[in-house]
Amino acid sequence: MVSAMRNKRASLHICIQNSLMLLRMQPHYGLFMDIIDAPVGRREKRKQEIRARIEDAAYRLFQRYGIEETSIEQICQEADVARRTFYGHFPNKHALLGGLGMSRLYNRAEPMLHELMTTQRSTRGRLQAMIDYIEAGFAGMNGIDRQLILVGPTAFAEDQERQREIGSSAMAHFTQLIRSGVELGDVNPEFSPEMLATTVVGTLNTLTINWCLDDDYPVFAKLEEARRLFETLICKDNA
Repeated sequence: MVSAMRNKRASLHICIQNSLMLLRMQPHYGLFMDIIDAPVGRREKRKQEIRARIEDAAYRLFQRYGIEETSIEQICQEADVARRTFYGHFPNKHALLGGLGMSRLYNRAEPMLHELMTTQRSTRGRLQAMIDYIEAGFAGMNGIDRQLILVGPTAFAEDQERQREIGSSAMAHFTQLIRSGVELGDVNPEFSPEMLATTVVGTLNTLTINWCLDDDYPVFAKLEEARRLFETLICKDNA
């Protein structure tokens, strides 16, 4: 029971990152922290390039033929790599799905949040822009993208350390967004930043999952309702 709850919680945290998958922004490093990544060595850079090529090829084939209908052999041919090279990066197709969920989807959350923090001067503006980004991303998604949102997190079902890392990272970023608003003086002081961030992440996760499971789910109407909810609950002038 405890393991199942952890798996579900980690999947929910990944889903909110996945909802941002179609944002096209340049990476920003050291978000909300004073850490600067060391330069990537030539060998590691080459390894990352090959991995990205495999993921790009898989994504194209998934869009063309479907996830289940695409074989590892097809992916290798499309990426122009040997099967041995593929298995050097991914032990199986399921791991590849998880990789897609991380590199294409999850990793785009940090640039998006950094963009909000640097271009929007108020918490209200940041929340508004966040919903705008998510709506724009959803508008460009199709059935395959939604399958990846649901399937991707299951690749980490047995990796509890990775689950904790994903969940903690998601909450930390959104909590920092709220804390920055507290420093600005425009956030409702009745609730802690952690509780407000939990409300934002939980709400968006639920909307994302419902939409991925149900083609007829009115996700855009729900996102607009969430926009009003966040403003009313979080912004000080609405308290």
